[in-house]
Amino acid sequence: MNRLEMPATSGASAAHAARLRIRSGEWAHHTSGLADHHVQGNLVILPKALADDFLLFCQRNPKPCPLLAVGEPGNPRLPSLGADLDIRSDVPRYRVWRQGEVVDEPTDISAIWQSDFVSFVLGCSFSFEQALMECGLALRHVQEGKNVAMYRTNVQTAPAGPFGGQMVVSMRPMTPQAAIRAVQITSRFPSVHGAPIHIGHPEQIGIHDLAQPDYGDAVDVLPDELPVFWACGVTPQSALLQAKPDLCITHSPGCMLVTDLLNHQLAAF
Repeated sequence: MNRLEMPATSGASAAHAARLRIRSGEWAHHTSGLADHHVQGNLVILPKALADDFLLFCQRNPKPCPLLAVGEPGNPRLPSLGADLDIRSDVPRYRVWRQGEVVDEPTDISAIWQSDFVSFVLGCSFSFEQALMECGLALRHVQEGKNVAMYRTNVQTAPAGPFGGQMVVSMRPMTPQAAIRAVQITSRFPSVHGAPIHIGHPEQIGIHDLAQPDYGDAVDVLPDELPVFWACGVTPQSALLQAKPDLCITHSPGCMLVTDLLNHQLAAF
C-alpha cells in the first residue's frame, strides 16, 4: 500500500486511524499527504541529561526546530498532541543513533525505551503544505507520491551545549508567482517553519546538485520554476551528528508523528 491508498476518514478519527495503522505495523512509509488537515511532527528522543541543552538549541533555532510539545522524562504519552498517542509505536519508522551513527531503523522502540527518555516533537512542513494546496499551489512531490526533497546546507545553526551544525532545508519547485504566494501563506505558520529561508540560487546555501537530495526524493525543477527552500525539522539530526550522544532516537526522514491537532490551529493570523 502506498500513501495515496490510505482509507479516507474525517475529523480526529483520521489522525487516530493513521496512528492505529502505524502502531500495528501496517503503515511504515513516509506520511506526506496522510491525515490531511492534521499537524505532523518531527521527533527527537534524548536522555534527560541532554534535554535542557536540546531545549535551548530549539529555542535558539525556531525556524528549523519549532517546538510543539515536550514530554515528561520516561513518559511516552503526549496528551496535548493526542489522547491515545504512544511515542514508542506511533511513528512509521524511527532512527536509533549511537555516538552519532544510525544503527537501526525500527518501526517500534518499546524494547529500547528508557525511564529517563524525554520526547521532543517539532513542527513539520507537511502541515503548511495543506494550506498551500488549499490555495491552489501544486506540490510536485505530492503529485508524484514522493517524499519531499531535503538538503544539508552551509547555513550554521546557533549552538547550545553539544548541539549545533548545519541547517537542513526542504525544497519545493514553484513559479515566481507561486513562490510569492507561498511566502505569504507560510508566514502564517511559524510553528511549522514559517516562510522560506531562501529562494533560487541553491549554490548560495551550499547545495550543488538538486538531483541529489541528502534525504527524501528528487523532483524536477522546470525551466520556468525556482527552487524554494524552507527550514526543515531534519535539522536536529544534523545536530546529533555533532553532539554524538551515546543513545538517542529520531523519526526516519519523512516518517512523521501524526497528531490530533489541526493545521489551521497553528495559524498565527
